[in-house]
Amino acid sequence: MPLNDITALQKKIKNFYELVIGLIFAVILLFITVIMIIGVIRLFFQVGTLIQSDGITGSYLNIFTDVLTLFVLIELSRSLAEYFTSRRLRLTPVIDAGIVFVLRHIMIELFHHRLDTEDTFALSALLLALGLIRVASAISFQRDKQLTTKSNPGSSGAITPVKEP
Repeated sequence: MPLNDITALQKKIKNFYELVIGLIFAVILLFITVIMIIGVIRLFFQVGTLIQSDGITGSYLNIFTDVLTLFVLIELSRSLAEYFTSRRLRLTPVIDAGIVFVLRHIMIELFHHRLDTEDTFALSALLLALGLIRVASAISFQRDKQLTTKSNPGSSGAITPVKEP
């Protein structure tokens, strides 16, 4: 097989792969969007049952858990939506989703009074690690942005857009 034919075949395979991956991410994003819409509708119905019930503690905790779960889904959908604009998964939205998930877990366990000392330390260490990664990512982005601006001295003073990592 000539070299040109092999290169053309490799490009076709790569395009097919990118198409399939794009479709998979689109389907996942569609399912997450439908789940979030259903979740919001269910929240409205839960408010109705909360008004009708005698005590609010049990229903309130369920509503609170559902709202926090929706926040996690929103963060995950943001990272998937970002994939469509940059064609790669960025670290920042994924770390944000992880932080929101850990905070959700801590809040739920605190409300149910089930968080013991060991779990508190473990979740705190995880949250600290995720926070440090998030801060390091933001600092790295700012440094790259400054380097890109300095490397284009002939520009008219406008900042060259740089995609966040």
